[in-house]
Amino acid sequence: MSETVITAAPGSPYVEITREFDAPADLVFRAYTDPDLVARWLGPRRLTMKVDHWEARHEGGYRYTHLDPEGGEYHFRGIFHGTPSVDDGIVQTFEFEGAPGQVALERVRFTEVDGKTTVHSISVGFSVESRDEFLASGMEHGVRDSYDRLGELLATLG
Repeated sequence: MSETVITAAPGSPYVEITREFDAPADLVFRAYTDPDLVARWLGPRRLTMKVDHWEARHEGGYRYTHLDPEGGEYHFRGIFHGTPSVDDGIVQTFEFEGAPGQVALERVRFTEVDGKTTVHSISVGFSVESRDEFLASGMEHGVRDSYDRLGELLATLG
């Protein structure tokens, strides 16, 4: 299984995430845009995901909730910008409702070579401080666990 690489350079508000998956780009893209599939991989294993709505289209929105075993709820939302596609990728905002106003802009691209797809995501927040708070929240573990789950899901779909 490929390693998830997370880069967050000091003094920069950016977070870059790269991972190669053993699946074609159209399948990886579908796992990012089909709400039933998204609910099966996005977030750490210990959390359950409930999709409130997910419209992967220009100006379409999304909102989902992660539920922990102790009953805690964590709500996230955003808006898609442009028309998501395998070739052009996905551009969206991302906001944790527990930190209102701390909105990030994310772009996800899918590059396929020989049946394997590299996902490259870049996220930019309003400030280095907000980016650092996001990293300190456990985001890195959640991303790695999510991408491991995505790899497992793709193996069952291919």
